[in-house]
Amino acid sequence: MLRRILLGAVILLSITTNAQQNDAKMNAFINNLMSKMTVDEKIGQLNLPTPGGGIATGAVVNTDVETKIREGKVGGMFGVIGVDNIRRVQELAITTSRLKIPLFFGSDVIHGYKTTWPIPLGLSCSWDIPMIERSARVAANEATADGLCWVFSPMVDIARDPRWGRVAEGSGEDTYLGSQISAAMVRGYQGKNLAADTTAMACVKHFALYGAAEGGRDYNTVDMSRLAMYEYYLPPYKAAIDAGSGSVMTSFNVIDGIPATGNKWLLTDLLRKQWSFKGFVVTDYTAINEMVEHGMGDLQAVSALALNAGTDMDMVGEGFLTTLKKSLQQGKVTQKQIDDACRRILEAKYKLGLFDDPYRYCNPTRAKNEVMSADKRAASRYFGAHAAVLLKNSNQTLPLKRSGTIALIGPLANNKSNMLGTWAVSGDAQTSIPVFEGMKNVGGNGVTVLYSKGANITDDTTLAKKVNVFGEKVDVGPGTPEQLLNDAVATANRADVIVAVVGEASEMSGEAASRTDITIPQSQKNLLEALAKIGKPLVIVVMSGRPLILNRETEIASSLLQVWHPGHEAGNAIADVLFGDYNPSGKLTMSFPRDVGQIPVYYNHKNTGRPQSTTSEWDKFRSNYLDVPNSPLYPFGYGLSYTNFSYGDIKLSKNQMRSTEKITASVTVTNTGNYDGEEVVQLYIVDPVASIAQPVKKLKGFQKIFLKKGESRQVNFTIGKEELSFYNSDLKWIVEPGDFEVQIGTNSNEVKEAAFKLVK
Repeated sequence: MLRRILLGAVILLSITTNAQQNDAKMNAFINNLMSKMTVDEKIGQLNLPTPGGGIATGAVVNTDVETKIREGKVGGMFGVIGVDNIRRVQELAITTSRLKIPLFFGSDVIHGYKTTWPIPLGLSCSWDIPMIERSARVAANEATADGLCWVFSPMVDIARDPRWGRVAEGSGEDTYLGSQISAAMVRGYQGKNLAADTTAMACVKHFALYGAAEGGRDYNTVDMSRLAMYEYYLPPYKAAIDAGSGSVMTSFNVIDGIPATGNKWLLTDLLRKQWSFKGFVVTDYTAINEMVEHGMGDLQAVSALALNAGTDMDMVGEGFLTTLKKSLQQGKVTQKQIDDACRRILEAKYKLGLFDDPYRYCNPTRAKNEVMSADKRAASRYFGAHAAVLLKNSNQTLPLKRSGTIALIGPLANNKSNMLGTWAVSGDAQTSIPVFEGMKNVGGNGVTVLYSKGANITDDTTLAKKVNVFGEKVDVGPGTPEQLLNDAVATANRADVIVAVVGEASEMSGEAASRTDITIPQSQKNLLEALAKIGKPLVIVVMSGRPLILNRETEIASSLLQVWHPGHEAGNAIADVLFGDYNPSGKLTMSFPRDVGQIPVYYNHKNTGRPQSTTSEWDKFRSNYLDVPNSPLYPFGYGLSYTNFSYGDIKLSKNQMRSTEKITASVTVTNTGNYDGEEVVQLYIVDPVASIAQPVKKLKGFQKIFLKKGESRQVNFTIGKEELSFYNSDLKWIVEPGDFEVQIGTNSNEVKEAAFKLVK
């Protein structure tokens, strides 16, 4: 035993020594380089332009970028895609700039690079942390093969308002699950060696609180207490920092009245001092310039504000490039602040190995072998099936039989343009597999699949124009709405079962895609009503980038399957689930509201002094609505399977524990159905009495298990001080003695319960 301890100590000492040696080597290199740099060249490293003509992620592009690269006034680039293009730009920096400092190249790699898979909200519904980490690993492999070394991901904003279009990019409403996913994504992107040509630097975003924009309206104000920040919204960012994220992107919103990009408390006091972050901070697209509209001053003033706050790199806006030297001369910023920001950018390039080999990520052979390769598409199909959530399955309508005739109906049933979903900026939608093709691929020769469009995604031409800004996502016709509907009914009448694929176009969610009406568009509602009247089994497949209000769809559907936007292999992945080649195991990570008036609706809310009655649906003088229940249509953690799982009673290893001890909660889960399947076993903790009002419950653990039909397994959770702690009014992480309740179950509403006491 002593020998093992000594050996471990020697290994740890060796690792620490090597790290110190590497840091010393890096510091010496950068000190030498910076001693040769002019003020203009140092400021130039803080400039991140986009040349235009490539990927559009904002309304502004930069001009005369080539001249600026030659003059050493560019630190990195984004919007440049393709290994040959990136190599040409890198050669320009290496061969024509005075100090030959390499550039780094970034992009929005949100759910895959050129090969895409489900939107992050969909991936989160797998509750499969190793799989999610693998998705980031595969994305990094493909992106770096095509010349990139920096990814603007993960997006870890907690969001409780599905009106906000960017819920598509995150992991839902829960802090604990969001933190697990945040760390996994960073590990997947960065691996164990950031200088390897298959890993990329992560950029956690949007720091901070962006998911709480008022009214669900993008770029809008955020206003919350520090307690809410620490307890619910900040932990996923912290998890990414602890996992080693090399960079952080600021958010557009204000925090305590000051925009995040110019908020010193956020970027210096919290991020660097409290959390010990050592990487660099980059703004979101023109975020420095936008502080002018926030009322913070002119471009020079807000650029100085951003640098003083702790922002290191200016994306697109060029406020740093054009004003910092003047601010330095006027004493509004210091040379040390410029030097510190420049050093952090150079350190990132050093860690990426760019000073050793500026063309490390420019291997055309890797690009040819890795980009859109067969293994990437296979991964997309796998991820797509695992992201699907089965919301309803009456009379075992699903899985479908591989015989007879299926009517495949709907504007998203044979539509390549919308399979990838929002923020698939590098993906080619026309190389995706639509559902019609996937149904034929998976169904085989024994089943006949008939197709009819049935409706336009929307008949609202004003909405369609907004959605089609970056290309046609909403197409109209051919034929009038009446003709489309009649053809669909005729097709459905020839079939044994109807599968309707409906929902949102990909750009009806995402950035600048907030909606006040989050129902399925009326054109598609009319289609579903007509199909329901036929009287045949109706499977509704919903494709969307957010939770939708699905009251009527739930009523009329025989089966209801939420598939999000699954990516390049959408058709095959959806068909794998529909035909039962994969038994759906997804669980919702955002609650689905019954009505937009309930929003925000989320599972871990706090009680009021007059909570809704537990014995009846409505009582006067309680915290109720007159027209709908308080509860969501589908709660957090909800999702069905083709099989059934039963839960035994919770068994605790003891009924009392001290804060230095741990307790084990065990439950036996049995697959009582007719299919093998996976179940996400969820652990919630209830703290009924505390010095700070606590949520009704908190997710504090989960395990995804596979059980063959008839198989049982005991699932164990270890509960200790960490699972029972919370932030008090002084923002200290504490635990208080008292009674606690353990809940374990299949979703946040359906749980078994047991109680224990924490003593001093």
